[in-house]
Amino acid sequence: LMTTNTSGPIWVNVNHPTPAGKPPASEVGVLGWLRANLFSGVGNSILTILTLVLAYFVITGAVQWVLNAYWEPVWVNRKLFAVGPYPMEQLIQPTLVLLMVSLLFGLSAGRWGSFLRNLAIGLGALYGVLAIIPLGTQAQIVMASALGVLIVGYVIGLRLPIPGRWLTLLWVLSVPATFVLLSGHLTLPVVGEVWSFAPAVDSGLWGGLMLTMLLSTVGIALSFPLGVLLALGRRSNLPVIKYFSITYIEVVRGVPLITLLFMAMAMLPLFLPAGTTSPPGLLRVLVAVTLFSAAYLAENVRGGLQALPKGQYEAADALGLSGVAKLRFIILPQALTKVIPAIVGQFIGLFKDTSLASLVGLLELVGVAKSVIQQPDWLGTPGGVAKEVYIFVALVFFIFSFGMSFASRKLETQLGVGKR
Repeated sequence: LMTTNTSGPIWVNVNHPTPAGKPPASEVGVLGWLRANLFSGVGNSILTILTLVLAYFVITGAVQWVLNAYWEPVWVNRKLFAVGPYPMEQLIQPTLVLLMVSLLFGLSAGRWGSFLRNLAIGLGALYGVLAIIPLGTQAQIVMASALGVLIVGYVIGLRLPIPGRWLTLLWVLSVPATFVLLSGHLTLPVVGEVWSFAPAVDSGLWGGLMLTMLLSTVGIALSFPLGVLLALGRRSNLPVIKYFSITYIEVVRGVPLITLLFMAMAMLPLFLPAGTTSPPGLLRVLVAVTLFSAAYLAENVRGGLQALPKGQYEAADALGLSGVAKLRFIILPQALTKVIPAIVGQFIGLFKDTSLASLVGLLELVGVAKSVIQQPDWLGTPGGVAKEVYIFVALVFFIFSFGMSFASRKLETQLGVGKR
């Protein structure tokens, strides 16, 4: 094909056009990203440089402090941080609980996959790191065993068609099983006898991360269904249920958690009949934490119910579904999906609020930190050991809180939240 211009004819090969040239190096790759995001203008360039200088001083200062800090109190008291004053000779009982939970996580990851698989991978990575760190031969064997049980459970969950309702029942039964294993005895309510398989361990000796996880896990597991029921009750057409739910939610949300904890510890015995044995302090704190969290959770769920279009309710009625079936298959799945960030935020808040249990005599993670700081071995340490101890505790809380947040985002991605 021939064309012309002012300088004469030009031959163009139609069958073999000239290939397109490469984009400028400054517009693609690392240079392109830096130019578009960090140095797109004079203002952004100045802000980037100032941020890099500030980050340099902060990071180098933090690294130097970490390397020169006195971590001996944390290392010496690692058993105390893990399980508190729980008797050393009976650590087999918390180990059995850990193995039970690891097995359930593995079975659930293999059976349900996706979201739970990501949780199991994170848990397995944590086990692997703790098995490598020189925490002691016994602790490393426990972590390696937990990792092995997790993997075995995952393989079994993949290979065997375990019914989902059975697996759910096992998770529900794991809560009382945990208390039985940790206490070392089982009270048979029918005949009133106590069956002991190990020396009894008073719940006052439970502590550390074990107690923190127990308070938060049981609180989350019990407050979620209670919060859903309260949210449904607040929207009920039955006046008694509706106003009872409103009163409960508003009263509990109107007082701080520490008030409920002090009432449970100090005032509950005043309302019990004469001669009645007061419940253990751990049980009182569990009840207070559960009731407090349920009130806040109810409002989060109510927000999801109100955000659901009215047409969904009408469509469920048009299908002839019963009230329970309408809630189970239509209303609650959509309403809970809309408030996943708020619900997980409430769970993270509950996990951190367990630190208040130290104010009522329980040696959870923060309570252990206080006792470590007050040990006479560290009284002569220049500058004290409070900074190192509290930063370690903060790091533990951050790891678990970030893990829940990360799992929440994975669940939202799996459910397609925010996508059309």
